[in-house]
Amino acid sequence: MNPIAQLIESLNQHDLWDKTIELKRNDYLKVKGSTDTNLYLILSGSLRIFVLDEFEEHTIRFGYKNNLIAALDSFLSEQPSDLYIQTLKHCTLKVISKTNFMGFIASSLDHTKTWQLILENFALQQMERERDILTTSPVERYNRVLKRSPQLFQEIPNKYIASYLRMTPETLSRIKKS
Repeated sequence: MNPIAQLIESLNQHDLWDKTIELKRNDYLKVKGSTDTNLYLILSGSLRIFVLDEFEEHTIRFGYKNNLIAALDSFLSEQPSDLYIQTLKHCTLKVISKTNFMGFIASSLDHTKTWQLILENFALQQMERERDILTTSPVERYNRVLKRSPQLFQEIPNKYIASYLRMTPETLSRIKKS
């Protein structure tokens, strides 16, 4: 079983979620400069994580149904982050605090191993993404993301996918047509 699905199933079985929240389309779950040490399970809807420089937004991650999402830098360090998390569609999220989550992880060696595997997989995904952005063509980036996450193209508007792939919406449109 996928380690994230396994973790979610365990959290559900132990009924460890602190609460459920709802956010409307375009609401912010987290803004730059804030600290957020919660972990969220997306029950419905979609979100994006992005950073903002003086010229534009740069989308770095997406989340949709049955995904976990967090401002991982803030979650781990308990410090303010430059990340924004914004809903793209109306969202229903389950919330667990870091304190409750880490208590659960520490309660069993299996939970600890699962969490470590999730973090390792995330680090490897980020390294692959950075390598793609630096060394591959827009067409190659598009094809790799399409193969890895076909659901993304059903859930997320093209302008955010283009930002994620580091290309203009027009380039993404041309690639999709060809």
